[in-house]
Amino acid sequence: MARGDSRQNQIARAIVWLRAHYARDCRIDELADVARMSQSTFHAHFKAVTAMSPVEFRTQLRMQEARRLMVAEGMDAASAGDRVGYESPSQFSRDYARLFGVPPARDAGRLRETVGAAH
Repeated sequence: MARGDSRQNQIARAIVWLRAHYARDCRIDELADVARMSQSTFHAHFKAVTAMSPVEFRTQLRMQEARRLMVAEGMDAASAGDRVGYESPSQFSRDYARLFGVPPARDAGRLRETVGAAH
């Protein structure tokens, strides 16, 4: 088990913070402060624990929530992107397609069909 002050615990604290605040822009120094580490140490340990940079991790959180909003709540892509912190619908669509391999509207439509067929 990780000690209370271990690097893993410090990174876990930053992950919990990111999950609660994924929709807002945050700087690496803010996350490093949450983890009580220097920026360079934080970045290295975050990547070692998650296999992603903090920005990549936040993007994953944003995309998973946007996907959920579009599929479960029927939200359109631009609104979902805005809700998860994107100011630009085109940047949201690019990041979404990069992560999931298809544009957001097509992906959400396909997933809604899959969910509908399962019921």
